Amino acid sequence: MAVFLTGSTGYIGSYIATGLLREHKDRLALFVRAKTKQDAEKRLWKSLQLHMDFEEFRQAIGDRIDIYLGDLTHKDLGIESADRTKLIHSMDSVIHCAASLNRKSAKACFNVNLRGTMQMCKLARAAQDHHGMRRFSDISTVAVCGHRKDELVKEENAVDWDKSDYDPYARTKKYCEYMVHELLPDVDIKVFRPSIVLGDSRHPKTTQFDMVRAFVLLARLPLLPFRSVWRSDIVPADYVSKAVVTIHQKDKPLYDTYNLSSGSASLSYRLIIDKLVESGLRRPYFAPWLESPFNWIVNMLCNTPRSWGVSLPAALMKVFLPYLVFNTVFDNSRVVEELGEEPASFDKYAFGLLRFAIDEKFKYPYKDWPEEAPAIQQVVS
Repeated sequence: MAVFLTGSTGYIGSYIATGLLREHKDRLALFVRAKTKQDAEKRLWKSLQLHMDFEEFRQAIGDRIDIYLGDLTHKDLGIESADRTKLIHSMDSVIHCAASLNRKSAKACFNVNLRGTMQMCKLARAAQDHHGMRRFSDISTVAVCGHRKDELVKEENAVDWDKSDYDPYARTKKYCEYMVHELLPDVDIKVFRPSIVLGDSRHPKTTQFDMVRAFVLLARLPLLPFRSVWRSDIVPADYVSKAVVTIHQKDKPLYDTYNLSSGSASLSYRLIIDKLVESGLRRPYFAPWLESPFNWIVNMLCNTPRSWGVSLPAALMKVFLPYLVFNTVFDNSRVVEELGEEPASFDKYAFGLLRFAIDEKFKYPYKDWPEEAPAIQQVVS
């Protein structure tokens, strides 16, 4: 039987796929948005090369992976009928990681997140009715907590339907959690809510630069619109993926929902800045009274010509700023109990991550598909 994983060509999904391949024996059924088998393999190679060389990738594709071509927004996921039947009969669990993180587009979030999760629930329903599902794991976000301020949020009180949401991403992921439980009441559901996922505690490399770009921009400012004692709940991607893989594969996990976060150990901005200053960055000053003027400036810069080179970082800052000033962290005692370890503290790897991003100009140095390498296998669909 196979684990069906969506989002393997994305950042967190690539970590989860790698963890499943290296630490478990199950076959992986990977859902890839591509038109041909060659395109699917190349998309997977691009996402997984952060974690492995081409030979390991080639071996995994040949021995452990079945690829299903489709699209979350299409009817029945766009999978051909015969292949859909094969998938339903061969999968015993789902890790639904694919999502639109486009916080500015309600259309993208509703189409991919809501419609996509609906289609995933229909697929899981068919598998449950056929032979029974071991588990359905939904990768959500702590953003489902809505507008908060100066709080420590626990899993059981994260979703408050009376609270406003920050953006379409948070709103749709909250409804996705609700949908999964309503449509699959007889399936073992696990919900994982990562906080701010930033970098890898083991090395400075990353393929996800949006939040990194925002942090680099802030690190270069002489004045920061924060209070020095505010905390930012940052967790490395390697801890998030370890939690998902370990708990999803566990016989009897202890809980149904997990914050994948730094929780009470989240660092204050003062401690983060101190570490960056030790590494050679100029020390900025904290000026919380600048929060409103800073918002105004960010909004103005968003509308400048792209050729000026400031509209993109300004747009990213506009998206992430609400999550940087709410001084709210998310209790992680459940996942620490399951794993027996805390996530690495951001100050331990922050400078290396920022240095890598700057040196590489916010682009990962991807390797092309080797010209001499043919298509690896006959891909399903």
